[in-house]
Amino acid sequence: MLTFKNFNVADWFSFYRIFAAPFLLVLVWLDQRLIFTWLLLLSYSTDAIDGYLARKLKIASPRGSQLDSFGDQITLIVGLIGLFFFEKEFIKINLILILIAFIPYIVQMLIAYFKYGKATAFHTYLAKLSAILQSIFILTSLFFKPENTLFYIMIIVGVLETIEEITLIFMYDNWVSDVKGIFMALKDKRRLKK
Repeated sequence: MLTFKNFNVADWFSFYRIFAAPFLLVLVWLDQRLIFTWLLLLSYSTDAIDGYLARKLKIASPRGSQLDSFGDQITLIVGLIGLFFFEKEFIKINLILILIAFIPYIVQMLIAYFKYGKATAFHTYLAKLSAILQSIFILTSLFFKPENTLFYIMIIVGVLETIEEITLIFMYDNWVSDVKGIFMALKDKRRLKK
């Protein structure tokens, strides 16, 4: 089943993010902040490209959606590790706020794995906004320095997005991908099927 010809071009952009993660972690370990940040920027760029290609070439699929979500999660974790390593003082000062945002995210992941056996791939508008804000915050922090206003906005949007994801998990009995938000879910025939 998993042969090279089974994957499309959008899938390979998602695979790039997954394959790049260990190399990025080595750069953190080697204290190579600038190289790490540029390669992290490349990883974030592939996230924008894979979704666009999947829609444009009409090759979107549940598998691709799940692969994209996994690549996103890996890239976010690597970016956060880099931020924790290179901006220790900022992390110490804001640890409580970071935990307020991160703990619900972990809870959401656990609920999804318990219910569906895998992570969600709703790809809501709020999730996309949250991912953009996270990537901008992490990259500007690593290229320059952390910006408090952007940090607070990112935390607020992240918490709202996590609440929306948890709500959607309870709205859908079966795993689905590409739900743009709660209002779309209310009309979604996949949710209404019994």
